Amino acid sequence: MRQEEIWDMDAAQKYDTPGAGVFAPEVLGPTVDRLAALAGQGRALEFAIGTGRVGVPLSERGISLTGIELSTPMVDELRTKVDEDMIPVVMGDMATAQAPGEFTLVYLVFNTISNLLAQSEQVACFRNAARHLAPGGRFVIELWVPELRRLPPGLPATVGLVEPGYILLDTYDVLRQHVVSHHFLFGDGKQAQLSRSPHRYIWPAELDLMAQLAGFDLESRHADWTGTEFTAESPSHVSTYRLPA
Repeated sequence: MRQEEIWDMDAAQKYDTPGAGVFAPEVLGPTVDRLAALAGQGRALEFAIGTGRVGVPLSERGISLTGIELSTPMVDELRTKVDEDMIPVVMGDMATAQAPGEFTLVYLVFNTISNLLAQSEQVACFRNAARHLAPGGRFVIELWVPELRRLPPGLPATVGLVEPGYILLDTYDVLRQHVVSHHFLFGDGKQAQLSRSPHRYIWPAELDLMAQLAGFDLESRHADWTGTEFTAESPSHVSTYRLPA
């Protein structure tokens, strides 16, 4: 499936979960705090801004923010919160679309670089970030660590999450570094609703090489937005790359 097909009107209208999940204050607060500190007095650019989960509160902190987004329905949902004057958005692919001006910070949160399904597209995303940044500017990526160690011998899938009314099942194609996330939503009846999203997973070392190809140096890597130490057991990471000053 193409990303335009995944992030349709139905997905956009159901994406926001105020106060819960990735919208919970304990998740969103540290994210915005860290990005605001990195942006400082400069301008910030969010790749795949979506409905503005991070962009809206960051803009409310006084950060001058622009977004790039592929999905028109997601931007329509964003426009119910803020207008074009507060957060201008360039429609297009985050690997190629150009936003006007120069920025001190480009960021890409919540595993979204994995929505690009080819290594060449992911490298192009790094290079696009570099094109937008002033010397010394930073590119911040939040990304999960591939869970191949959890794969049962001979089986291609892992159960990612089990909650009341929800099960996440990930199926892996290790030759292409592809994973498809299967989201099962169900209630008390017999029927369940299934949605799927494809991704290309990236090891941290591979991500660092992509950054080098675009002219970045790794400045820091933590396990989360609060600065927890990244270890071999960390399920995800927040990596900050910087252009030479």
